Amino acid sequence: MREEKEKAHKSMDREIDIFLKRLSFAAITIASFTLLFLFLQTPDTCIPRDAPLKPHLRFPKSTCDFTLTRSLLPTHKKNTRLWSTRHWVNTLQSFTQLFSPLRDLGLLRNHSKVLCLSAGAGHEVMSISNLGVEDVTGVELIESPPLVSRADPHNLPFFTGAFDFAFTAHFDDALFPSRFASEMERMVRPGGACLVLVEECGFGEVNDVASEEEETFHVMLYSMF
Repeated sequence: MREEKEKAHKSMDREIDIFLKRLSFAAITIASFTLLFLFLQTPDTCIPRDAPLKPHLRFPKSTCDFTLTRSLLPTHKKNTRLWSTRHWVNTLQSFTQLFSPLRDLGLLRNHSKVLCLSAGAGHEVMSISNLGVEDVTGVELIESPPLVSRADPHNLPFFTGAFDFAFTAHFDDALFPSRFASEMERMVRPGGACLVLVEECGFGEVNDVASEEEETFHVMLYSMF
């Protein structure tokens, strides 16, 4: 009698074990199909592939952006729009007013080789080029073709003394000012000029920015008010 009860218990345990395994397998199968369905299903918040493009739909903020077939604006068209904005024109005029006296002083000539560090979108590059300088190089961590190339101002990929004139309007933003200034000086040939445009500052701060090699380079600091 006892043996029969043990066999019955074992048989019941076996059936329960089989049932639980089947239940687990069924749950895993359902979960897998559900997950696959969610991946393949396009959310209702997404824009359908065949939907016409509208101005307010060009820059969706949904995670399903990859379902859109947006046309990319060519670089020359993007630049044309950027260069025609009021902010660009006003900034360009400001730089032109800054550089024009330097051309009159002979520091900027048509054949001068000019380097603009941390040139941003390239306002200063275009301004100097418009003055007739043929060789103007702009560098920034993020390139902005055709005016600005990608390069680290703290580690410039040029030979020592490769330029006649170096300019920066973002020395205040330099991560390592000493390294930035050292690279800027290294780029300019003996007898060349470095122009650093800084925000309003006192005389002591100007001395901190000024180069230690004043006898070799003409160092100019303009203060913006």
